[in-house]
Amino acid sequence: MTSIGFVGLGIMGKPMARNLIKGGHTLFLHSRSGVPDELLKLGGNACSSPGEIAQNADIVITMLPDTQDVEQVLFGTNGVVEGLRSELSDTKRKSSIAGRIVMDMSSISPIETRTFAAAINKLGHDYVDAPVSGGDIGAMNATLTIMVGAKEPVFEKIRPVLELLGKTITLIGENGAGQVCKIANQIIAALTIEAVGEGLLFASKAGADPAKVREALMGGFASSRVLEVHGERMIKRAFEPGFRIELHQKDLNLALSNARALGISLPNTAAVQQMFNACIAHGGAKLDSAAMIQVLENLSNHKINDSTQNSQKESN
Repeated sequence: MTSIGFVGLGIMGKPMARNLIKGGHTLFLHSRSGVPDELLKLGGNACSSPGEIAQNADIVITMLPDTQDVEQVLFGTNGVVEGLRSELSDTKRKSSIAGRIVMDMSSISPIETRTFAAAINKLGHDYVDAPVSGGDIGAMNATLTIMVGAKEPVFEKIRPVLELLGKTITLIGENGAGQVCKIANQIIAALTIEAVGEGLLFASKAGADPAKVREALMGGFASSRVLEVHGERMIKRAFEPGFRIELHQKDLNLALSNARALGISLPNTAAVQQMFNACIAHGGAKLDSAAMIQVLENLSNHKINDSTQNSQKESN
């Protein structure tokens, strides 16, 4: 079994760390908000800093909100790099892996990821970018989709660890490729969430039951994981995250900034990013991405769960 450090124990990180502990690994844990008691009771070890984690772990995993958070944890005071530079005696630490591996599973800038990787490589350690898709449900059920940027030999070393976290694990390419894939995922997810919202809003305003419409569409060509999960959240007004709007907005900002650097146009991505901006302006930053429906409802002056009342008003 491998000793693993895990930094970032939020909605995604906490269940991921739990699955690694249940998989038999020794976990060293750190989070700005403190290590949850649940993980300590399972055998996790609380550390005072990312640096302390790096001193004890063969693999250091970060699961953080944004690029600057990852940079601070890796290179800031008491960061991972300080721990990597610490010399530990062979009697104190017997590593099962030659060299240590830093694996960032956050969704951040591909450009900065390559910079981080180069700095870690220069110290003699390996770097992996392995962002995930599947949300809190995937994290809890260990069914995440994991998009990996790494050298192939390093990928093979970490594969058993990733198999405790996800169901679909793909080596996309060298460092940064995993983050590129994740941005593509976020573009598709965001545009599909918006499309599901429009479809359910149309159905409701036209007098159909949006829940039954969703049920029917799940058996047709419009079926998708977004229609299944986010469509249900829209209908039930279940907007607890999940994946927060402010984080999805951040990912679309990454998509658009990288698109500018590449000289390509992503017009619908830009439109949906503006809708996320509107959600945040109305106080929805911490809500699930499915809460985008509220912006569409405001534009149409109609809520999708009001179809019955709407039909009654028209009949009167």
